[in-house]
Amino acid sequence: MSTTNLVEKIRTSSRLMVRELGFMNTTLAATNYSPSAVHSLLEIDRQGAMTAAQLAQMLGLEKSSVSRMLGRLLTAGELCETQSVEDARVKLLRLTPQGKETANRINEYGAKRVIEALQQLDAVQQQKVAQGLTAWAQALERCRTGGITAASMPRIITGFVPGAIGRIATLHGKYYADNHGFGTYFEAKVASGLAEFAGRMDHERNQIWLAVCDGEIVGSVAIDGQDLGEGQAHLRWFILDESCRGSGLGKKLLDAAVAFCDRQGFAATQLWTFKGLDAARRLYEHYGFSLAQEWQGDQWGTTLTEQQFTRSGGAAR
Repeated sequence: MSTTNLVEKIRTSSRLMVRELGFMNTTLAATNYSPSAVHSLLEIDRQGAMTAAQLAQMLGLEKSSVSRMLGRLLTAGELCETQSVEDARVKLLRLTPQGKETANRINEYGAKRVIEALQQLDAVQQQKVAQGLTAWAQALERCRTGGITAASMPRIITGFVPGAIGRIATLHGKYYADNHGFGTYFEAKVASGLAEFAGRMDHERNQIWLAVCDGEIVGSVAIDGQDLGEGQAHLRWFILDESCRGSGLGKKLLDAAVAFCDRQGFAATQLWTFKGLDAARRLYEHYGFSLAQEWQGDQWGTTLTEQQFTRSGGAAR
């Protein structure tokens, strides 16, 4: 098939899909909402919480258009705004219970349409459609975003991956050197501690979570269930690359870590940190950690106030 015929065939199929999926209508998916509003509800439902700027970037729409559309969803009671616990200046959009019900209805409607259409195809055709549409959608997205796709958005994975020890040590070393004047001793301690912990990862009470974007680790947190004894957990190596702060990734990491502690039934979870890390402290307190003690220390090459925070087992969030 010539390039001209291929292009025309794809364009014709695309126009047909737009019509059949209802995008020519003023509302979409058996709702009273516009296509952009329906997509917004689905993406916020999938992500849990998003900022208006993140949503505008994902949908490829002007911020002013997104702002007006979100205003209508807020007024309709589908969305609410909450303050980020990582950065008080950031407002996060979340679904209300009503919004969750609406998103569920949209998903049910969409799934029904897909199932009905798939029944017109055999098993081989179904796989070809799924693979082809995925590849085509990502190709279109790369054209708009300059190569960044939804597949490259940050995600949380469980367990070590190759290069994790070095990367986590680098994140710690750079942040604490830039902000607190720590030297190589601190970075080396982080690396050696991680290496020792990696050798105990097969124990059911130990786990680590990594925030990954475009194949690069941009954050981490670990629960060490062995080194403190007495049925207590040690929350360790919580760090996030500065480019990701305010994105909600830190909360997702702690979500995973705290849920793990609750499932394991630890009597308490302890963490040690430094005074002045206000964004991290707000997150810790959000998860039920409270300041247990603080003292002056200089083991890292500079004098600062060290702190211990404690969370009792199953503390309310």
